[in-house]
Amino acid sequence: MLYRAALCPSLRSSGRFWRQSDVAGSHPCLLAPNLVLRNTCARGWSNIPFITVPLSRTHGKPFAHRSELKHAKRIAVKLGSAVVTRGDECGLALGRLASIVEQVSMLQNQGREMMIVTSGAVAFGKQRLRHEILLSQSVRQALHSGQNQLKDMAIPVLEARACAAAGQSGLMALYEAMFTQYSICAAQILVTNLDFHDEQKRRNLNGTLHELLRMNIVPIINTNDAVVPPPEPNSDLQGVISVKDNDSLAARLAVEMKTDLLIILSDVEGLFDSPPGSDDAKLIDIFYPGDQQSVTFGTKSRVGMGGMEAKVKAALWALQGGTSVVIANGTHPKISGHVITDIVEGKKVGTFFSEVKPAGPTVEQQAEMARAGGRSLSALQPEQRAEIIYHLADLLTDQREEILQANKKDLEEAESKGRLALPLLKRLSLSTSKLNSLAIGLRQIAASSQDSVGRVLRRTRIAKDLELEQVTVPIGVLLVIFESRPDCLPQVSALAIASGNGLLLKGGKEASNSNQILHHLTQEALSVHGVKDAVQLVNTREEVEDLCRLDKLIDLIIPRGSSQLVRDIQKAAKGIPVMGHSEGICHVYVDMEASVEKVTRIVRDSKCEYPAACNALETLLIHRDLLRTPVFDQIIDMLRVEQVKIHAGPKFASYLTFSPSEVKSLRTEYGDLECCIEVVDSVQDAVEHIHKYGSSHTDVIITENEKTAEFFLQHLDSACVFWNASTRFSDGYRFGLVSCPSVCDAGAEVGISTSRIHARGPVGIEGLLTTKWLLRGQNHIVSDFSEQGSMKYLHENLPIPQRNIN
Repeated sequence: MLYRAALCPSLRSSGRFWRQSDVAGSHPCLLAPNLVLRNTCARGWSNIPFITVPLSRTHGKPFAHRSELKHAKRIAVKLGSAVVTRGDECGLALGRLASIVEQVSMLQNQGREMMIVTSGAVAFGKQRLRHEILLSQSVRQALHSGQNQLKDMAIPVLEARACAAAGQSGLMALYEAMFTQYSICAAQILVTNLDFHDEQKRRNLNGTLHELLRMNIVPIINTNDAVVPPPEPNSDLQGVISVKDNDSLAARLAVEMKTDLLIILSDVEGLFDSPPGSDDAKLIDIFYPGDQQSVTFGTKSRVGMGGMEAKVKAALWALQGGTSVVIANGTHPKISGHVITDIVEGKKVGTFFSEVKPAGPTVEQQAEMARAGGRSLSALQPEQRAEIIYHLADLLTDQREEILQANKKDLEEAESKGRLALPLLKRLSLSTSKLNSLAIGLRQIAASSQDSVGRVLRRTRIAKDLELEQVTVPIGVLLVIFESRPDCLPQVSALAIASGNGLLLKGGKEASNSNQILHHLTQEALSVHGVKDAVQLVNTREEVEDLCRLDKLIDLIIPRGSSQLVRDIQKAAKGIPVMGHSEGICHVYVDMEASVEKVTRIVRDSKCEYPAACNALETLLIHRDLLRTPVFDQIIDMLRVEQVKIHAGPKFASYLTFSPSEVKSLRTEYGDLECCIEVVDSVQDAVEHIHKYGSSHTDVIITENEKTAEFFLQHLDSACVFWNASTRFSDGYRFGLVSCPSVCDAGAEVGISTSRIHARGPVGIEGLLTTKWLLRGQNHIVSDFSEQGSMKYLHENLPIPQRNIN
């Protein structure tokens, strides 16, 4: 074994800062026997913060779920030859390597213990030797011919061991220079398979690695390819993996060092159920021991000794030894800059090896089931879909006691843990009246939605015997993510059933018992016509961000929850449209010509009827001329009686000697008995204020002046704009859309959209439909309509037939 280490000015170990003089000055062999130290000084501290996180885990069993990987303390990263080297196999991929070093440094500075098993010495050495050979040949040719013009020079085949010998020092020097930028020290260790067969050498290696990790040094380990013999087939010892390549070396070291996580980076995304690149190839998210039969192994990597089969063998051996393993792509330009940190954070990257197989299907399988079920659902007759919804409504009332008992468990658990605020507890709670209201709403959907799917919107005669139709069709698979609202599940399910869409539901864990029984009842209703799979409830530990990456399986995401949840989903969604609004900052503007009676009634209803709703009043704008008038006094008295906490806007505060607490931001959604009061000079000033600080949700003007009201209605660019009406009317049921009544205010629609396309405002069934074009012809071809053709376009509008729906 060969060892080399580089020390930086300060070493961090066990929370203490070590000076260079403490370690290397007078004790060059402090780290381990036969360890030679080489000093490399850093010029300054990294901009990556040194954060100590509580990481403790007893090594024994590997992690069962990806979400647990964030607890990994000791991590080994194996860099395959394809990751480290350039595409021409001569030289290193410096940008990629620098990114990997940055990620390892970040994790090291968090208090983790990082090790790297690296390839690349042969490629780096090949680059150096090629350069030397070309230089030598050019000099000899120039001397021999006496001319500067050189002939074509052939480069001999370079022997791998010679390349490794020439490349090891340069590779390590590069690692040293990169880690120095983050004030982290690196140590090189070269091993061979024989080192693991000699007990004394194994103990020396183990002791050296532990000492390096204790002193916060990153060990960089590689096979000593300059002297290593060629691998022998079938040379694995009983129960021990033989070191034939860096994959097996990484697995062996991971088990020897009791690492929590081994990350194997290659040039493919992970394991596939068929050759990567083929039409039907699907990435395997989780691989279990015994699943080898489901994987087809292709050829080896373009460089290096190990192929995917070797990686799987090494990964399974490490898993059996108690180390979790992830195989992922370290070369993709879009993800290589954060692939290691994403894995440690538990994100769905690559293939995760686990011994724990979940009882149910994966979320990918659920999405495929929802699509197939949705297509079967849309093929049913309208009255059959209505029958399913009627049956679900009956189940909500018939199984009332079981539903309320499950909901009681959720409430008791939430209250005992104290993790939900009072408004969220109210949303979580179900009652007999809420279930009755839900059942009424579902029956309304069933009764009025039978003309939704397949409705003809337009008919055109293109030419003789060539007719075109535009008809409504389902969007496909909807992903609805909701928090603390179990009553959202049957509402959204009914709308999805009525519109013929497949549905994937992700509820909050605080409502898990309620969601389980409501989903069971939904599937029971769907079973009436054999489409049980159309609605799926995600029960696995899927992170929302991972669900938002399923762009090939999901067609539309609808978030139902806090503004932070919506913002996170909008940010995480890659290639999937998101319908919804991140905030409900609703305004009521009280004009100087407002009626006193209307003002108090509308403001009270807008703010106090259900303050947690997204369509509740958050900012009250008052015309300047109303200050110190009976109208203003009555508004304040009413809010005081209703125990509404008032925050003063900057202009309003300037008019008061003793003002309420000044608002921190005019873009605040309180979701409680709180609101902001601000003063404006005119209706135009009110419109400008709302455009600047509002969320384009719902805004109201209270005035008796029709001209002023029309100005407000026409100039304000929000999804819902009202005159002399409460903000709480912004609701699908109250609009008369096909949706559920909002006695429980779980959102009387799929959601309220503030986007500019497809659907805006309260979204009922119409917002869950798109269209397709049907063209019926009689042997028509485009060339018949050319100048020399026999046919001409007519483009006549045809009457739309009325469907007879009972």
